[in-house]
Amino acid sequence: MIHHRKAIGSGAIEVVCGPMFSGKTEELIRRLRLAKIAKQKVQIFKPAVDNRYETECITSHTEQKFACTPIREPKEILEQLIDNTRVIGIDEVQFFSEELVEVCEKLANRGLRVIVAGLDQDYLGQPFGPMPQLLAIADDAAKLKAVCMVCGGEATKSQRLTRETDQVVVGAEKHYEARCRSCFDPELEMSGLKMEAKVTQEGEWKASGGTASK
Repeated sequence: MIHHRKAIGSGAIEVVCGPMFSGKTEELIRRLRLAKIAKQKVQIFKPAVDNRYETECITSHTEQKFACTPIREPKEILEQLIDNTRVIGIDEVQFFSEELVEVCEKLANRGLRVIVAGLDQDYLGQPFGPMPQLLAIADDAAKLKAVCMVCGGEATKSQRLTRETDQVVVGAEKHYEARCRSCFDPELEMSGLKMEAKVTQEGEWKASGGTASK
């Protein structure tokens, strides 16, 4: 059997995905920092729609940061590519169009290392944006898990806590929490009942002067 050695400088597409609060951006930043330690030129991009933290940084929920360039269309990555760049990082890829898949393929075929991170499922638990195609063409993929905020189990879903129905609603703790498959409630049916029960209980407690049993 003939084993072909991987050519030096050959490109690759790496995918880091999972639900909200699973550490996707932290993992992306970790890989980018290692590349910089190795003296590799790094460029980072994110969708301009992601304005939760600083505009020109990718920022994890634990406040780790890495300077980046916000863009609106995937083609801008090719337009802003610097000649000696060896590693490309792209965060929150679910917010981009499927054009991103073609862009990542072009970059990898040029010999660049492309690391993308983002949600694999939307608030209904359905495949999100270009992530399914990116996973299909990836040379390496890491599917991270979070902790379910209801039962403490392994979470693979992003539970939306508001009744907004748009697929893209940018937010953090006030809008989402991580859930396991069993506790995931995309229609907010059980969550609504729990919220109503909580409000009723608090109302009874206040009406009794703070002496009602809980």
